[in-house]
Amino acid sequence: MHKESPVVKLLSKLVSIPSINPSLDRETVGCGEEPVTAFLEETSQNAGLVTERQKVATGRDNLLVRLPPAGEVKNRVLLAPHLDVVPAPLEAFIPKIIGNQLHGRGACDTKGSVACFFQALLDLASSSEPPQETEILFVGLVDEEFTQAGSRAFAESTITGDLAIVGEPTGLEVVSSHKGSLWIQLETTGKAAHGSTPEKGVNAIEKMHQAMNLLLGEYQKSLNSKSDPLLGRPTLSLGTIKGGDQPNIVPSRCQLELDRRTIPGESPESVMEDLHALFGVLGQSAPTIKISRTVPCPPLRTNPELPFAKLLLKCANQKQMKGVPYFTDASPLSMGGTPALVFGPGDIEQAHAEKEWIDIEELEKAHSIVLNFLKSLP
Repeated sequence: MHKESPVVKLLSKLVSIPSINPSLDRETVGCGEEPVTAFLEETSQNAGLVTERQKVATGRDNLLVRLPPAGEVKNRVLLAPHLDVVPAPLEAFIPKIIGNQLHGRGACDTKGSVACFFQALLDLASSSEPPQETEILFVGLVDEEFTQAGSRAFAESTITGDLAIVGEPTGLEVVSSHKGSLWIQLETTGKAAHGSTPEKGVNAIEKMHQAMNLLLGEYQKSLNSKSDPLLGRPTLSLGTIKGGDQPNIVPSRCQLELDRRTIPGESPESVMEDLHALFGVLGQSAPTIKISRTVPCPPLRTNPELPFAKLLLKCANQKQMKGVPYFTDASPLSMGGTPALVFGPGDIEQAHAEKEWIDIEELEKAHSIVLNFLKSLP
């Protein structure tokens, strides 16, 4: 029975502990990662593992759990899933097994990865057969769902590894590349006037309409001309727009928020340069442009020929690595000097879904892959 499986039991327990990112919902009872952090910390210590906390913000710590090698430390592998989840009603934290699925907030994104990584670490620790020269470091990260403060704090520390495996629902595919993320704000200004005499004002929304036509026309064509072998084309999404106060006043201000996903070879500077050139034809009607999310979110491109990367690919019984469009903690960890891959059970389509679930057989297979990988380390 699936209920007998240790990794399923662990995931059920993790789902039952709300760990809503407090930056997304400050009202929910039990908000924050601390209850899950404390549970994993106690479980680790009961298993004889060495734990350490890394302060990220008030009441929010990364959890580090070490399994030392039998001999001298010559290599280090990080298992790095995030512990926070997006908001959900409290009843979503009651785990339910329905057929071959485990339902509940975080089951897929990404406590399924937490469960299979952590259970594999416990299993290896209890076997009394650690790697000979590779330290295994479980890193439970906070705040992935907001600004990745946990992975950014870890990247600024003195700890690096030969490889990090970042837990996300990849459907058991090994991911070596993902897109970067830029949030850009455009703003146009005009002159307010009574709605009955619009000719006496300058309409900021009409100015923004001109900019939008350029974005969806000429600019989109330029994006379509670029491509990456694993990631395809860079993308643009018009996310939010705000303008005006009421219908009978000519709007004096309009703001448009863009989500620009980048591929390797693009940078914030190159994107901004292209946008300034695009809007140059508008003259005085051109919008101002600024990056509205200041933390760096570059694309991920990890060398698939790294020895430990090839080992994980072999353990996953795959021939080549994949690329995904979404952003992960792998990018900040890579910026800190640790090459990173993304791997885990679950379908990204289930992430943040109202009725989130994970396939139990896939969860157990992920656990087996990770355990086999850890056992194969030198």
